Amino acid sequence: MSANLDLTISVVMPAYNAAHLLRDVLEPPMGMLARGEVCEVIVVDDQSSDATAEVASAMGARVLTTPMNGGPGAARNLAAQQAVGDILWFVDSDVIAWPDGAAKVRAAMSEDGVAAVFGSYDESPAGTPWFSRYKNLMHRFYHQKADREAATFWAGCGAVRADVFRQVGGFDTETYRVPSIEDIELGYRIRSTGRRIVVDPTLLGKHLKVWTPRTAIFTDIFRRALPWSRLMISREGVANDLNTSRAERAKAVIAGAFLVSVLAFVLYPGLWPFMVGLAIFAVLANWKLARFLYGNGGLMFAAGSLLYHQFYYVYSAAAFSWCMFEYHVLGVKDRLHVP
Repeated sequence: MSANLDLTISVVMPAYNAAHLLRDVLEPPMGMLARGEVCEVIVVDDQSSDATAEVASAMGARVLTTPMNGGPGAARNLAAQQAVGDILWFVDSDVIAWPDGAAKVRAAMSEDGVAAVFGSYDESPAGTPWFSRYKNLMHRFYHQKADREAATFWAGCGAVRADVFRQVGGFDTETYRVPSIEDIELGYRIRSTGRRIVVDPTLLGKHLKVWTPRTAIFTDIFRRALPWSRLMISREGVANDLNTSRAERAKAVIAGAFLVSVLAFVLYPGLWPFMVGLAIFAVLANWKLARFLYGNGGLMFAAGSLLYHQFYYVYSAAAFSWCMFEYHVLGVKDRLHVP
């Protein structure tokens, strides 16, 4: 453990049309600023059409404005150019950071070799529909059970040493022109320098985003699975981390077999024992997840969420399989760009 606990922290919040959220989201970091736990709170207005800049300024934040709408990566890069802190603590404009966050960030960054740290969502997301609650709790589940030494990064509530961030070139906004996996890719570059990224499951934030199946499936496939698969295949190899671990890949195979059994049952009802057996196998394979879902929403919530999660496994695995075919059979090597 390093003796340096005096690292200064700049809170960086990219924001687009977030005026309705900022009063809640800015309250914790502004409190940290008043207590001297952070040295500044920067809100980067990404050419909003609402009163985002005005609300942020009225609450006492330092407001920057992007020259054109460029997404959160470009907004964070702009803030990093002007931030004065030793640490850049990125907090999304739909995440309410817990009040003890600055202390958690500073403690992690004081460890030898640590260049970045990230946390997870808390157990009480704002979205109350079952599907939105499922999506946010899944994010929490993977981050809470992750190995402490991470191979990737998460910018929803994560911090990076400012000098390392600038050294590796910040977020890649040419490849990732829309919110995608720019934080994961940044984590790969940080790790390539030999520095550490750690997960602190007690560094928490409440997610205010409300998911629908339509937005979730689009995001999961086109903003996560496809670009992340292409990145891993072309550059890093498949990471044994978070939801790309070997165990998760095995569960995806089970989910695919279960889906096939359901389709077979529709055509040949006599195959119902095969379908039921695979359903039981899928529950056992996901037992920790099932218990987690049950503990956070009861039996019906757990059953519905676990069933949908099998579908999630299938379409995520299909996206990865397509990228393997694209790379090794079609010879397409340069599909990293996300427009």
